[in-house]
Amino acid sequence: MGRLTTHVLDIAAGRPAPGMRIRLTSLDTGVVLGEFTTNADGRLDAPALQGEDFKPGRYELLFMAGEYFRRIAVISGDGPDFIDEVPLRFGIKDASQHYHVPLLVSPWAYSTYRGS
Repeated sequence: MGRLTTHVLDIAAGRPAPGMRIRLTSLDTGVVLGEFTTNADGRLDAPALQGEDFKPGRYELLFMAGEYFRRIAVISGDGPDFIDEVPLRFGIKDASQHYHVPLLVSPWAYSTYRGS
């Protein structure tokens, strides 16, 4: 059975990003499907979507990266941050597959890919 997972790596520090908040929204319905916080390994404790909730469609994972970097004092928060919220929009075509959508982020750049 398929599922959606994610993890976050703080590439400025070269380690996982614990305590980053993430919101999952269905772009097809506009419904927020879940709000999560990464664990000490930068991962969610369970899949963001799985079972009968895991359906084909368009989704967005919204990573609160600026909040994370302010909390660990990498950025000061005294003005607009270059990287703040990172929206990753993607589609699920086959609900029998595992979709892993990681975020590699620093205060100045980010990247993603479909992982395994």
